[in-house]
Amino acid sequence: MKIFLTGGTGFVGKHILRDLLDNNYQVRCLVRHGSEEKIVHYKDIEVVNGDITDVGSLDGKLTGCDAVINLVGIIREFPSRGITFEKLHYEGTVNLVRAAKSQGVRRFVQMSALGAQPNGKTKYQQTKFRAEEYVRSSGLDYTIFRPSIIFGTEDKFVNLFANMLKIQQFVPVVGNGRYQMQPVAVENVSAGFVKSIERKDAIRKTFDVGGPEKIEFNQIIDIIGEVICAPPNKIHIPAFIMGLLAEMFDWLPFFPVTQEQITMLLEGNICNEKPFFEYFGVKPIGFKEGISSYL
Repeated sequence: MKIFLTGGTGFVGKHILRDLLDNNYQVRCLVRHGSEEKIVHYKDIEVVNGDITDVGSLDGKLTGCDAVINLVGIIREFPSRGITFEKLHYEGTVNLVRAAKSQGVRRFVQMSALGAQPNGKTKYQQTKFRAEEYVRSSGLDYTIFRPSIIFGTEDKFVNLFANMLKIQQFVPVVGNGRYQMQPVAVENVSAGFVKSIERKDAIRKTFDVGGPEKIEFNQIIDIIGEVICAPPNKIHIPAFIMGLLAEMFDWLPFFPVTQEQITMLLEGNICNEKPFFEYFGVKPIGFKEGISSYL
């Protein structure tokens, strides 16, 4: 069975790519020019150049595949470079769904995000939901996954705070830090994606994906500090001050947080995780256990 994989050079994508190969799937990866070196060490894959935001680059690229896994997504926009939630999340998904239909691929597995909703306070949430709705209305045999914050080797969440603690032993926290999150191991997310491909009973279903623990942000920082033996000093910064700073500086790539991320952070990000783990028979990995394996 051949899988057409987008986003295979990213953090989650590389895990799913490896798991697909370990489960004897053939994989054709759609890769933008210049990104091939990120997966060059995988010898048993087919690499084709293209971009889901470029309709023409998808012509004929899905032919002969049995399923699509779409992982393309961003966590912040850079409009001056043409990188927007609308373009990547929604328009890209529309292009890929149309390409799948025209090239005879019926199975479609979509990466969305926990918190995607039509009336979301952020463009991130809104565009993720609109992409879901397009997939649902496509007539394809779809499965949609909505993960919470994903952690694992090369993640940009746990590693960000771990590096802060290693250098300075203090971490800025937006507001009171009492908002809850449900970080989920990339291994668990990947297992769900791969197991879903041939599960007919997963077709036309949407799964929320969170880890086995609902954890306050303050506790997340404490656990990271405990694992790397660097007790954290948390500096709580009022949300309105962080919002003002983000408004001024979130266009800079190195500024750690955007206004949209602050909004979503304060909302919290939790779900009922049991249906996902039970449905696919995946053993949950706890947060401390998981990050201890790579920090």
